Amino acid sequence: MKYIEGGVCAAKGYKASGVHCGLKKGDKKDLALIISEKKASAACVYTQNLVKGAPIFVTRDNVSDGYAQAVICNSGNANTCNANGIEIASEMCTLVENHTGISKNDVIVASTGVIGKVLDITPIAGAMDDLCKGLENSDASCAAAIMTTDTVEKRVSVSFDIGGKECKMGGIAKGSGMIHPNMATMLVFITSDAAITPALLQKALSENVKDTFNMISVDGDTSTNDMVSVMSNGMAENKLIDSENEDYEAFKAALCAVMQSLCMAIAKDGEGATKMIECDLTGAPDKDSARICAKSVICSNLVKAAMFGSDANWGRVLCALGYSGSGVALNKTDVSFVSKAGEVKVCENGSGIEFSEEIAKKVLIEDEITIKVDLKYGSESAKAWGCDLTYDYVKINGDYRT
Repeated sequence: MKYIEGGVCAAKGYKASGVHCGLKKGDKKDLALIISEKKASAACVYTQNLVKGAPIFVTRDNVSDGYAQAVICNSGNANTCNANGIEIASEMCTLVENHTGISKNDVIVASTGVIGKVLDITPIAGAMDDLCKGLENSDASCAAAIMTTDTVEKRVSVSFDIGGKECKMGGIAKGSGMIHPNMATMLVFITSDAAITPALLQKALSENVKDTFNMISVDGDTSTNDMVSVMSNGMAENKLIDSENEDYEAFKAALCAVMQSLCMAIAKDGEGATKMIECDLTGAPDKDSARICAKSVICSNLVKAAMFGSDANWGRVLCALGYSGSGVALNKTDVSFVSKAGEVKVCENGSGIEFSEEIAKKVLIEDEITIKVDLKYGSESAKAWGCDLTYDYVKINGDYRT
């Protein structure tokens, strides 16, 4: 497997577009479209928040047969808690059918932005001609059109081999705030040209989510509109993946690589963030404990604040592990801070050790920090991703709506 250019247009048969339709102020792009030349196997995972955006209900119905051929997404308005939300989301699918010939029942629809604001279909309908005329083998405009408070586009793509056939997969994501495990106003759209059954595509996606998108946290808020969708259209002409064999594992590994890359991009671009934080946890007695402990460290506001201040306050790491609910004793735990500037060990067997504050400062002043934790109680491991907590996070969210 290798990383390549192209994003959601890297795989055969996909085109994408993004335009400004008027939902956002100024001229920022706010309407995106991805289409597949052929109907594709499709799978989705959604937010676990009990308050859900209207597009999720429509998408669930549309992909219930395991297939889709297009994605339409607007930013600037979440279409959540709106009396006519389902009607508007359905009408967006109809607009795709009217302008592309793709059945409205094969459309994945998504929205992101302000919750509780009425969404007018008029500007979306008025921009459809330009949106469809702009379809091309590049996803740059599309990746920009799904952004809200994001400061950078999030795109990745890979190529991989299945049975001697080169397959490709790419994804785009948006997510900067309201990011917390259990899916997170995170939207992710992934495309592939591999041939795989809908059932196995859903299985690969659902299993990979546990160790990728459910392991990131920016601010502890689980969004109402989170969605990860995958379309795989079979145009690579590999032998259909219809069992959990070597080909399935290769596909799943590629999907995991794409998802993990997008996870790290989301964490690094957290609202107001200056640093991406990874918790690399080993030595857990079981997988669930590993995930729980790693997420607890990443979610701790005190740990996040310490990372912002480049303060090697390792006691906050142990504190977060202690209230995680994992039940794992911490008397054997080692903790180190790592960055490209080096590594400094700060805790051994659950107790403090002497270390150089000067070296620790150099390690923690970098923009990507790894908190290494070894529980020394087993062989299971997990990684979680987050960011520091800064003054700017409050500034951004203090007037997000206005």
